[in-house]
Amino acid sequence: MAVTVSPERDVVASPIQRAFREALYAGAIALGLFVLFIGLKTDQNISNELILVQRWGLLAIVVILTAAGRFLYVGFAQPALERAKAQKAQAPAVAAQPGFVRRNFNTIGITVLFLYPIVIVMLVGFQGSLKWVDNFGIQILIYVMLAWGLNIVIGLAGLLDLGYVAFYAVGAYAYALLGTHFGLSFWILLPAAGLMAAFWGVMLGFPVLRLRGDYLAIVTLAFGEIIRLVIINWREVTNGSAGISGIPKVSFFGLMSFNVSDPNYISKVLGIAQSGAYYKIFLYYLILLLCLLTAFVTIRLRRLPVGRAWEALREDEIACRSLGINTTTTKLTAFATGAMFGGFAGSFFAARQGFVSPESFVFLESAIILAIVVLGGMGSLGGIAVAALVMIGGTEILRELDFLKRIFGPDFTPELYRMLLFGMAMVIVMLWKPRGFVGSREPTAFLKERRSVSGSFTKEGHG
Repeated sequence: MAVTVSPERDVVASPIQRAFREALYAGAIALGLFVLFIGLKTDQNISNELILVQRWGLLAIVVILTAAGRFLYVGFAQPALERAKAQKAQAPAVAAQPGFVRRNFNTIGITVLFLYPIVIVMLVGFQGSLKWVDNFGIQILIYVMLAWGLNIVIGLAGLLDLGYVAFYAVGAYAYALLGTHFGLSFWILLPAAGLMAAFWGVMLGFPVLRLRGDYLAIVTLAFGEIIRLVIINWREVTNGSAGISGIPKVSFFGLMSFNVSDPNYISKVLGIAQSGAYYKIFLYYLILLLCLLTAFVTIRLRRLPVGRAWEALREDEIACRSLGINTTTTKLTAFATGAMFGGFAGSFFAARQGFVSPESFVFLESAIILAIVVLGGMGSLGGIAVAALVMIGGTEILRELDFLKRIFGPDFTPELYRMLLFGMAMVIVMLWKPRGFVGSREPTAFLKERRSVSGSFTKEGHG
């Protein structure tokens, strides 16, 4: 007896239908996630009673924007990306020559950074340049330096460090304590803070020599919290949660001062108008030179045997040992070098702020620095700098978006949503460029011809 089986017809939904369905799902998920964060707000009335303020209109706007964004991505952006990917796969491989900008990217970037304060002063004047030079210049460069220091530990040596902010705190408090109590100069305390942070990097490295992966991350996280708690509770030295104020400013090698009351104040020496912008511009160039020093040392160390030992340790620790490399020394040098640059950045932070407290060195700072390294591309200095510019500069721009208050109401404060946008940006970048902004790098050792190595050839989670 013959049985005829009629195949079922597969029904394939069109991109618009799938986009509409996923938009409904995204809207429902956004409604469930944000109903308690955005839809309801706790406040106090005139009788000092806790009340709930309903913001259903703002919640509806967020849900609609989420659904619309998902609809546009699934219905139009995703098919366009797939078509472009298919066309690229079918096209013959052609070795494209890098353009002028790509070939001279480092030179152009450094030139722009040196000219940035001059251009800002020409556009908005000395007093108007304070915000742009400080918030959008110095602030970003501090995180660039911190991320480049952490890149030595994570990107080159492959050691996951979640307590890097501890070395940042050591450098800041070293300068604050020695500067306020002994009156030592910044130029003496800058290397001293770096050496002190490097010492604590070695102290951290000894207990974690046998640890890898998640266990190493947990121990380094605990180390960062230990330093913060010591700063809070050792009140006789660190003044506890009250912090240390009155930290002396940086002078121009003792020749000129930036204190108005000093006889060698810069405006008196040079015979120019008095302005507080001189100090900010001086700090900008100082942190820029420190960043360039960090990049130069990192590039030189990568070409030395110790740098190649770091990369060998990152790729495979067992193979590294089989080659006769002392992994103990390799790990300790990575921790000490990365911590030293964190100490430099910490001492500069204390000089810039004039005040330090434990609230500036919480775990969130370590998470932000780690996110910059991962998003930029572990092992890539240029990618990390771009990631710091996007993340730190993007959060600072939120403070300037006052027009959003006309859309979402006068009580809307854009800077409070910076972490939400920060998380969204991380998810988008990880979906779009999972290996970071720069997914390739040039190896330090090569045979006959220098070639860039794609990030897809390296072990997941490494540089």
